[in-house]
Amino acid sequence: MADKVTADIGFEKQIWNAACVLRGNMDASEYKNVVLGLIFLKYISDRFEAKYQELLEEGDGFEEDIDEYISEGIFFVPAGARWSEIAAKAHTPEIGVVIDDAMRAIEKENKRLKDILPKNFARPELDKRRLGDVVDLFTNVKMIEHGDEKDILGRTYEYCLSMFAEQEGKRGGEFFTPSCVVRTLVEVLQPYKGRVYDPCCGSGGMFVQSAKFVESHSGNINNIAIYGQDSNPTTWKMAQMNLAIRGIEPDLGTYAADTFLDDRHPTMRADFIMANPPFNLSDWGADKLKDDVRWQYGMPPAGNANFAWLQHMIYHLAPAGKIGMVLANGSLSSQSGGEGEIRKNIINADLVECIIAMPTQLFYTTQIPVSLWFLNKQKKQPGKTLFIDARKLGTMVSRKLRELTEDDIQKIANTYKNFINGTLEDEKGYCAVVSTEEIAKQDYILTPGRYVGIEEQEDDGEPFEEKMTRLTSELSKLFEKSHELEEEIRKKLGAIGYEI
Repeated sequence: MADKVTADIGFEKQIWNAACVLRGNMDASEYKNVVLGLIFLKYISDRFEAKYQELLEEGDGFEEDIDEYISEGIFFVPAGARWSEIAAKAHTPEIGVVIDDAMRAIEKENKRLKDILPKNFARPELDKRRLGDVVDLFTNVKMIEHGDEKDILGRTYEYCLSMFAEQEGKRGGEFFTPSCVVRTLVEVLQPYKGRVYDPCCGSGGMFVQSAKFVESHSGNINNIAIYGQDSNPTTWKMAQMNLAIRGIEPDLGTYAADTFLDDRHPTMRADFIMANPPFNLSDWGADKLKDDVRWQYGMPPAGNANFAWLQHMIYHLAPAGKIGMVLANGSLSSQSGGEGEIRKNIINADLVECIIAMPTQLFYTTQIPVSLWFLNKQKKQPGKTLFIDARKLGTMVSRKLRELTEDDIQKIANTYKNFINGTLEDEKGYCAVVSTEEIAKQDYILTPGRYVGIEEQEDDGEPFEEKMTRLTSELSKLFEKSHELEEEIRKKLGAIGYEI
């Protein structure tokens, strides 16, 4: 199993590295649409081609019948837009126009893709020689050797998304949440069936991981219905493509829209809500939403949308619904702008089921420490909240970036599961089950460190007196050394005319 994953990641990295060589001077945010658009085009062309050959062999003349494809969830690719025709023109000056025309033709035949595919390959600043090389790159990839083609293309799309997020820095955070954070949310919530909603869905990572979870537990992906929204038109289109590659048909609204000011799912009540809203968003439209029905627990401050997001999600919960969301740590303890009162009201409504303090450096885009909040309309342990301090978990995968391992994620998920089952024992420095009364005594502050305490240090067996004698002796030697260095510094400064 480990070998397979390594091979796959190597393959995805191989695609990324080759694509990077061809990027030239193009900005990451611009090049992203070139690479992701071509991955998508190759995916739908390959699936179409496989079905086309199958129909050809049947010999009934249905290979150009659009219904034969649509009925199986395969996008119909009309003549002139197929990859073989694009590949044949890869090194002609008009390759950009050819790709744009192919995208338009595919949109025309597949209503679900209307106005979603990128159509700016013909623009002058895109080097056509390099573009032809990228087309060659995807033409020559024998994806079938690397396992299920849908999965490997989906994973390649996701890998490229993550790498573009890293390169774009802060802006990249608008469309990408690290997969280990998403997997933690999914493993705790376990969205087997029902309506799954993300009000700020970015490129759709929450939905992809939900579908993976269902499939990996031998479930049926059709048992979950996907609802989402995003205000950034480019990101909204990326999500549509990301989900289409996965065979997921979402309802992301008919266009990109601001969730607070133009809620595209006003009457929807979700069984699972998962989200990573923008941290500490200011200017979110509070002045236009003063009497909004969503603010059941208090009017959120105009300068910070954290509790606006939280209340928007609570409002959209079904009677037995659950929320898993990422929030900046400030929301655990802030008292400004009425946030403390809102948090108190939500806690007293017995909605907060679990708070997890996450390790630093999980995000490409920010060093702000974050927590995961889990809310539940029907808590299995009423009047109790689980606190987990996971700050020591995770492994550095680069100088700047940390990831939670699968073992870390399972440890958190099992801790939550044991809490739900009533079998969890407190573990100093890691987890604690706390009553609402105890939280009230702490002024309704939800910082896990307040409740889990400090882990007990193992006794090293050295008697106290011996340890103190040894440590004071070591300290004495350090003091001696420091005096020597101090004297040396004085001499050096004196030599150049500076006396201390």
